[in-house]
Order: sequence, then structure tokens, then C-alpha cells
Amino acid sequence: MKINIAIDGFSSCGKSTLAKLLAKKLEYNYIDTGAMYRSVTVYLVNQGLIKDGKVNKQDIINALDEIHITFKFNKSKNQSDTFLNGVNIENEIRSPKISSLVSGISKFKEVRQKLITLQQKLGEDKGIVMDGRDIGTFVLPKAEVKFFVTADLEIRTQRRYDELIANGYSESFEKVKENLLERDYNDTSRDENPLTQAEDAILLDNTNLTIEELVDMATKIVENTLQK
Repeated sequence: MKINIAIDGFSSCGKSTLAKLLAKKLEYNYIDTGAMYRSVTVYLVNQGLIKDGKVNKQDIINALDEIHITFKFNKSKNQSDTFLNGVNIENEIRSPKISSLVSGISKFKEVRQKLITLQQKLGEDKGIVMDGRDIGTFVLPKAEVKFFVTADLEIRTQRRYDELIANGYSESFEKVKENLLERDYNDTSRDENPLTQAEDAILLDNTNLTIEELVDMATKIVENTLQK
């Protein structure tokens, strides 16, 4: 028997790393919903539709049918890469510029409706580990296991800062923190499916945990569920 696992949480709290490793350990499919929203943002930026951080709602609606997102497994990296209209944009979607814009794009109802429909279809066959902001509350409300991951802001900032440096981006620590705070506000205050912990979600605070400890903790919970 296979189940669906929903993982929600704040930016840079470790939820995507947890989701990837948990999926690999369970031999489940990992769905990176954040990459989907980032892909939409990349398309809008590349089309010149975002100006001074703002975008016209009708421009977004008109563009949605032109956006096609797929995932392909990259053997050399042992993970899935994100493709936008057939082009690999895995590195582009992780840039500071896209990170600063994605929350503002994901708040639009039309964007969320398009991507949520796709995400729910992916979850129909079970055996899915999906992470995001509204997975347990809205996308997969009937997921058998739900986690809500959190971590201290300073820890999250350091992790994001280290990730950016490792990928060749130069951002100050304070700028990274400012971006995280802005994303937290946008994620929790938007009208459409704001970030919140589902009533039946298990809280995982990994401020003082290694990723190995976090994965082991989550794995035991999933295994207990499968044994019931």
C-alpha cells in the first residue's frame, strides 16, 4: 500500500530537502510545487510582463495557457530538473530575483487554480511526497500523513545564504533575511490558500536537528502510519 505525504512550511525551513530524501527512501515520487510557481514567475519575467516587481493580472491570465511545466530525472544529480516549455530552468528558478518575486505571483487565484489542478492530478495514483505552502490544507487535504516544517528565522536565513553562495549568487545575509520575512508575510497573509498548519499535520521543528535526524523522525512516523 502506498500513501500520499503532504509537507508544508516556511521558506528555507528544510521542507524540500526533507521531501526529496523521504521520497527517495520510500521510493515515492517527489513533486516540487514551489518549482511550479517559480516556473510561472520565470515565464512572466522572460516575457517582460513583470515591471518594477509588479504584474498586470490580465497579463497573467493570458499567459497561463502558454506555460507548460514538466519534470525530468537528472541521473548526474540524482534528482528531477524543472522544464518550462521544454527548456531546463532548474538553475534559473533558484535565483534571488525569482525568489523575491514568486510569492507575489503565487497569490493570484488564477495561477493557483492552474497549478493546484495539476498537483491534485499527480496525487491521484498515491505514492507521492509533495511539498509547498498549502498541500495539507488544500491540495491534498486527504493525505494520509501531513507534516508542517518550521525553523528559527536566523537558521533559515543562514541556510538560504549558504545555498545562494554555493550556487554562485552574491547576496548579503541581511538581504536574504529581508527576503524571507517578505515571503513569510506574503505566504501567510494572501487571500488564496494562505500558509497555515493543517489541524491534523505533525509539527517538525528542525532548528536544532540535522537533516538526517529530521528524515529519520519523519520516516518513523510514515512507517507507523503504514503499519496501521
